[in-house]
Amino acid sequence: MRAAARVGLRVMDNPAEAAIILADLTAAGSGPALAAVLAGGNASRALLLALVDPGEDAFASLEPLKPDDVLTSAVPHELAYRLHRLAERYSEREEQAQLQKDLSLLLELTADYAESLDVEALLHDVTRRLALQLDISRASLVMLDSDAQEGVIVASSDDPALKDRRIELARYPEIREVARTARPLVVENAPNHPLLEGVQGAVAAQGIHAIAALPMPIRGQVRGVLLVRASGRRRTFTAREIDFLTTVAHATAIALRNASMIETVRGQTEREKTARIAAEEQAAALRTYHLFFANVGEGVAILDDKACVLSLNPAGATLLDSPAEQARGRHLLQLLQTVDDGVLMELVAAAGRGETRSNVDVAVQTVGGRHLTLSLSAAPLHNGSLATILSFRDVTHARRLANELSHTKDFLERLIDSSVDAIIAADMQGKIILFNKGAEAILGYTAQEALAGMTVQQVYPPGVARRIMAQLRSPDFGGRGRLSVMRQELIHRSGDSVPVNMTASILYEGGRESASVGIFTDLRDRMQLERKLSDVETRLEESEKSAVIVALAGTAAHELNQPLTSVMGYAELLKRKLKPEDFAFKPVDIIYREAERMAEIVRKIGKITRYETKAYMGTQRILDLDKASSHEE
Repeated sequence: MRAAARVGLRVMDNPAEAAIILADLTAAGSGPALAAVLAGGNASRALLLALVDPGEDAFASLEPLKPDDVLTSAVPHELAYRLHRLAERYSEREEQAQLQKDLSLLLELTADYAESLDVEALLHDVTRRLALQLDISRASLVMLDSDAQEGVIVASSDDPALKDRRIELARYPEIREVARTARPLVVENAPNHPLLEGVQGAVAAQGIHAIAALPMPIRGQVRGVLLVRASGRRRTFTAREIDFLTTVAHATAIALRNASMIETVRGQTEREKTARIAAEEQAAALRTYHLFFANVGEGVAILDDKACVLSLNPAGATLLDSPAEQARGRHLLQLLQTVDDGVLMELVAAAGRGETRSNVDVAVQTVGGRHLTLSLSAAPLHNGSLATILSFRDVTHARRLANELSHTKDFLERLIDSSVDAIIAADMQGKIILFNKGAEAILGYTAQEALAGMTVQQVYPPGVARRIMAQLRSPDFGGRGRLSVMRQELIHRSGDSVPVNMTASILYEGGRESASVGIFTDLRDRMQLERKLSDVETRLEESEKSAVIVALAGTAAHELNQPLTSVMGYAELLKRKLKPEDFAFKPVDIIYREAERMAEIVRKIGKITRYETKAYMGTQRILDLDKASSHEE
């Protein structure tokens, strides 16, 4: 057991599960017991390593057993080496056996491809054999459409009836990847593989561990994919298995191409004849609807299972710019050119699956070159055939008008939202239904908050909302339903009053009041500017008054200075002529001093630079000559 563990081998309890059997033939009676074990079915596949006594007749008892290797002594390192070599030989033998098995199956499949005429049964048999060979739950063959957007399961190993089932390749990213690269793809740890993002949950739910997808090239294009999935005990696929599956996929692609070519050569005329007869029978069966279709205002076309026109009513012929006789037998895409053919064909395919699709808008170009928008509806025609009824009507003008209205609505919403002024609309119960960004800036609420249930009563002082509605309904404030510009206050979210200029109106629908709307201009900045202008005007008035006083003072000082100079000069002359004891000396001296005092006052008046006052009698104020003539601040 230590030797086996050293080379990575496990010891099995059941000989039938073993790859190597180590037998100690030195014990008495061990030979017959070993022979019985080897005769027990699967144990015969194991390689035999025998331990014998060294001696001249040591190998005589081994003749019937024919061991693959012999030991004469159980030396641990030699035993480990012998086990390792036998394990390699066992792996090589199993690999060769599996290769032989794969080759045999491939030869059988090739022979079947060459002989079988029932392609559907053959493809199912191929998938069934592959599932048995690889011991997997399902193998499938998927054929792809031209743009690799949809696929059709043509055969599956676990269900003979599963065929012609359409699948969307968006749910099978592994198939789309093979179609894109044209190379084999192996996805290990499928539930967590990034390629399967979006479908990992479904893969995990099915217990799938690994996926192998092999391309089926036909004329240089991947026209199909061989898809196998590992689940249960199997965790992955070996390189030999991928090579084998790739060969089978190529052989199947060649067989399908050859079968298609033979079928085309042998049965083309018969198929065309059968299709023509079937189309004529379908058209005959639909004649009962002819009168009804002929008088329907919408276009109506009956399509066969290939989307070719069996019948076209007059309204449809007019819309498609194609007479009914010329349209009959033509493919739908020959009558209607679209940017995306898939939308149109999906309608037809859905009807073919028994589904109904209604009011699908498709932009088309008619045979006459007109560009129209048609609203199409498709449904299966349950008359025992695979026919589809396709109705269509011209909605070009309606859709263009709807687009224009949508653009106008978007423009008006952007215009309202970008307005600096607040615009608030409310229904007749007062609930706010419009609240632009200007309103958010003035009132502090967000539009989401306002539209979540706020009323106009919350943005006005108490009672103002009712008064404004009364003014709107009165003819005295700008006309009934209109309110001229007026000063008003709103209530900010913080509770502060916001002065605004507002206008308002009532919206009518069919003569009934449906909503009211108000436009509000924020006056806070304007009122602040007015206050600043008022302060400037006051200061300007004071400045002008000071300038007048200064100018008057300068003029008065200049005019008074000359007579005062004369008075002072004559008074001084008189003092010099008189003696102190003379009667007239004292009056002349008083005249001289008072004249000097007046001259000082005149000098101060001439120095006035600003308007300063002081209290006088009672509440009166007079010019403060000292402060007004002082240059000190």
